[in-house]
Amino acid sequence: MIAIIDYGLGNLRSVKYALDRLGVASELTDQAGPLESADAVILPGVGAFGEAMENLRRLKLVEPIRAVARQKPFLGICLGMQLLFTTSSEHGLHLGLDIVPGEVVRFAEGLTVPHMGWNQVEQAAKSPLFEGVADGAYFYFAHSYFCRPTEPSAAIGVTEYGGKYASTVQSGSVFGTQYHPEKSGPVGLAMLANFCRLGRKT
Repeated sequence: MIAIIDYGLGNLRSVKYALDRLGVASELTDQAGPLESADAVILPGVGAFGEAMENLRRLKLVEPIRAVARQKPFLGICLGMQLLFTTSSEHGLHLGLDIVPGEVVRFAEGLTVPHMGWNQVEQAAKSPLFEGVADGAYFYFAHSYFCRPTEPSAAIGVTEYGGKYASTVQSGSVFGTQYHPEKSGPVGLAMLANFCRLGRKT
């Protein structure tokens, strides 16, 4: 079973629908218990970083998330990927989950934000997340801030938008996609299937 964290911000139904299409059992939850018993965990998200962290703290999910991220496959999607990082400068400075060291910053002046629509992901390292996914495949993006990992090796996929930035990260069994695989057609479903298989192996 895949646990999908419900903290009041995010495209939860889209993620669950994608897993349903893959025939993968999943559960929406705002409780720590299902995270601990799940085979793998997904943290989706759309919205503001500060509000998201406030909601996670209110639900007492910060420490449980950090704990399960050390134990089993964990995937952050869009804002969910950004929350994995140490800090964000979105509307002030906010502390994140600090699972992947680094910062979240706004795109440079002069670029159209949000960065919205289809763009390519160049694979910078081998990863089980990319199994069967073509290098340079297109995924669907919608975001105004991007992640800068402290360790360059954490960026396993990069995307060009005013310069190359980390659009896919991996740290151990923790993964993050700045794009929305659940909205990216067959290639996105293939990536989600890869992640779900990791859960069945643990």
